[in-house]
Amino acid sequence: MREFIVEADGGSRGNPGPAGYGAVVIDAESGETLAEAAEYIGVATNNVAEYKGLVAGLKAAHALDPAAQVHVRMDSKLVVEQMSGRWKIKHPDMKPLAAEAARVLPAAQVTYEWIPREKNKHADRLANEAMDAGKRGEQWSPSASTAELDRPARAGRSAAGVGAPAGPPGDAAAGAAKARAAMAGAGAGSAGTPASGVSGVSAVSGTAAGAEADVRAARSVAAGAGASEAVTAAPPVGWGASADLGAPATFVLLRHGETPLTPQKRFSGSGGSNPSLSDIGREQAVRVAAALAARGTVQAVVSSPLLRCQETARTVAARLGLDVHLEEGLREADFGDWEGLTFAEVRERQPDELNAWLASADVAPPGGESFAEVTTRVEAAREKLLAAYAGRTVLLVTHVTPIKTLVRLALGAPPESLFRMELSAASLSAVAYYGDGNASVRLLNDTAHLR
Repeated sequence: MREFIVEADGGSRGNPGPAGYGAVVIDAESGETLAEAAEYIGVATNNVAEYKGLVAGLKAAHALDPAAQVHVRMDSKLVVEQMSGRWKIKHPDMKPLAAEAARVLPAAQVTYEWIPREKNKHADRLANEAMDAGKRGEQWSPSASTAELDRPARAGRSAAGVGAPAGPPGDAAAGAAKARAAMAGAGAGSAGTPASGVSGVSAVSGTAAGAEADVRAARSVAAGAGASEAVTAAPPVGWGASADLGAPATFVLLRHGETPLTPQKRFSGSGGSNPSLSDIGREQAVRVAAALAARGTVQAVVSSPLLRCQETARTVAARLGLDVHLEEGLREADFGDWEGLTFAEVRERQPDELNAWLASADVAPPGGESFAEVTTRVEAAREKLLAAYAGRTVLLVTHVTPIKTLVRLALGAPPESLFRMELSAASLSAVAYYGDGNASVRLLNDTAHLR
């Protein structure tokens, strides 16, 4: 049985930005390069480009010999861990790509290994050549490629590293903070929406005559296809997680300032009067803007479309010199018939409905939304924003229920925990999201800036 090594890489100049991938198929015994593939894929992120490089490399290996054993070597810890089944795949852009990669060859024929970036120069050069060609509006040309010439000499199986254990330094060797900082500087970890571009594949050996057509066929991502159980394993948590995760996406969660309804503790959701800020609420927005400006870490501002959030967001964004982007998924729950009422008034008028609502996240106020429905909406918004702002710090100006929901989901807490969190007007909370699917709650209900 033939044995191949697939080395793959991808990159994005902007993350997301102009992106491309490179992949090479190597004979495991002789070290001979059998096929090269590269493609400019338009605007995408590092993770998308890396996954597309993996798919292209596997497709090229399949074209050479569909029965071959394939050992994949990549410098993306995320892709290697997810495809090996040790990290769960949560991001919507990653799932179809991982599923496509899993379908190219039977799982028993493919193994994965992490390698340092400096040992993946051949595929890296191909990816950069593809991005350079795309910038010129041209196709990547195998005849103009210098990737094969630049690679270090291979001496077959031992030099290629098949079967040799490898991995990044762990916490004990280098320290988690140092490793994450290094990865952040390298621009690792993100997600975006790829666009079709120009592609190419070079059959370096005559046995790869069909590789070009097969790799070009990998342009389309098979949406919705299920990956094997191996790629849905839960990620390690705490000290068991790898330090090689890249910079997290951090959501700084700001509840809007007070409205006239806030001190009266009235239900005020998406279906009510859509109140603006009170004078106190506007002062709170000014104070939180000053506090965030002093911290200097916020890179984007996203707001619920409701008026009280937009007012708060515009005050902060003006101080930070940023624009405000609206996200419908961040709006407050719709409390239906209870809008504008106090808890005591609802208890008096609809005690059975209130008790049912308190007892189950699946029960909605009459004419309103259940917490389960809000959770579905907030989860979709979270994934969308993680794709758009991976590795960055984003201020989300929103409401009590969406903030509590994001915190609850990050903690893995049950729905009833929503009733056990306090969120003051204009308070700050924060959640960091890492590339392995884990999240870390960093702050909850901070109001120091209001004192």
